Amino acid sequence: MFAHKPHHVHHTCYDKIQGCDLHEGEWGKVGTIVHWSYVHDGKAKKAKEVVEAVDPDKNLVTFRVIEGDLMEEYKSFVITIQVSPKSEGSGSVVHWTLEYEKLHGGIEHPETLLQFVQDVSKDIDGHLTQAS
Repeated sequence: MFAHKPHHVHHTCYDKIQGCDLHEGEWGKVGTIVHWSYVHDGKAKKAKEVVEAVDPDKNLVTFRVIEGDLMEEYKSFVITIQVSPKSEGSGSVVHWTLEYEKLHGGIEHPETLLQFVQDVSKDIDGHLTQAS
């Protein structure tokens, strides 16, 4: 969903993700620029991201934040999402990797963002399992 249809994510967790718009390029292609509207820590936020990697064989997509609220506190912020099938039974495990460099030592680590992506993953899981 994040690699080829990120504009559908808000259907699964509309209270967290308000939208994802194509700014430049094509869905699912490296170099594509997308604009996210989301609610984090009770505040409406924005992020413009470039797709740095899409690997269908590894179920992996990587986004680099290039503009938006996160850039007020971080020099760089890269989000990698990888989905791996469970070794036993059905379903998958989602791994989110957040790589960032803070602007200065007074900036907190984005721990509430970890909870945010966990909640988004749970909402997507609920949507996908409900649909089947």
